[in-house]
Amino acid sequence: MAAVATFGAPAVAGHRLEAIGYASIAGFAEDDLRTAFETFRTSCAAMASGAPELRRGKPASAALQDICRAALDADVSTISAARAFFETHFQPWRIHPMDADGREQRGFLTGYYEPVVAASKKRTPDFTTPILSRPPDLVTLDPGEDMGALSGLAAARRRPDGGLEPYADRAAIETGAIDDRTEAIAWVRDPIERFIIQVQGSARLRWPDGSEARLTYSGRNGLPYTSIGRALVEEGKMTAERMSLAALKQWVRDHGQDEGAEGLALMRRNRSFVFFALGPVDGAGKGPIGAAGVPLAPLRSIAVDRSLWSYGLPFWISADLPWRGAEKSAFQRLMIAQDTGSAILGPARADLFFGSGDEAGARAGDIRHPGEMIVLLPRHQSAP
Repeated sequence: MAAVATFGAPAVAGHRLEAIGYASIAGFAEDDLRTAFETFRTSCAAMASGAPELRRGKPASAALQDICRAALDADVSTISAARAFFETHFQPWRIHPMDADGREQRGFLTGYYEPVVAASKKRTPDFTTPILSRPPDLVTLDPGEDMGALSGLAAARRRPDGGLEPYADRAAIETGAIDDRTEAIAWVRDPIERFIIQVQGSARLRWPDGSEARLTYSGRNGLPYTSIGRALVEEGKMTAERMSLAALKQWVRDHGQDEGAEGLALMRRNRSFVFFALGPVDGAGKGPIGAAGVPLAPLRSIAVDRSLWSYGLPFWISADLPWRGAEKSAFQRLMIAQDTGSAILGPARADLFFGSGDEAGARAGDIRHPGEMIVLLPRHQSAP
């Protein structure tokens, strides 16, 4: 899922992969690889069942599908067994992102989470902003598909005559352009609350009676994502050091969300608009459903560039991050690609899922750091 602020991220260009041994991966032997294996097996179960992806990604290779079948049959109940499984079936490749001039860059990491927000099933004086369902004329386009004038867009509108055209942007949708073909499935406090839910890609809604429901991604209008956090920093309206999720929300509220107000105008610079479906909260405590169609696991699931990497691939992430608190500490974990996002572009770009609620949001909002990414590719897959 897209991070709120992506300033500092390297421009998307090429990359090279370097085959390495597991002995050279600092921290690999110390990680709880059994937990990573269980997250991987969740992806494998979805792959084996043919569960639909919420956002279609690069197809899994035959070799990865074979490994998934082995994972579903394997008895992996210890960390050592999980380590042996990954080392047996996967070859690690260090990712070296390159800029347009061939200069090596560093990977870039952000964090995201599932907001838990108060909401209402109907509009009230306290809940005035609608969460919209997917309109029936929205057509999702495959990544990289040659669509002529629509190429590069993630979605389009199907006209009554059968043709396609760009979908309405955020400003048009918010001023009623599609009111006749969508419906409000919930109401939240204000536009910035909805905006953050759209950026994160999911949310748990808490109704006035204390019960909960879950918002799951159901599509977007296909227009490019623009980071409003980056815009504030680049225009000198907020320093990079001060920027956080809470600071961004407060800036928008302080600068107004009515028509013509600066806060609303800032949000509308991001023309992308996300639609949702409403469903129950899993009683087993599972996380929100990611783009791969599986529940996300805190600090084990990541969002990656779906045009470059298949869902289900394991990635080793190594960086110094403020992931436990305000102070940086070593983050060295095996993560599984189970999600994607409009701002997650490039070979060494990842969004780390932190979990649900305000504490997860505080930690996720502080992550905008360089880091190293190592992809684990099937040993029996042709070398990249």
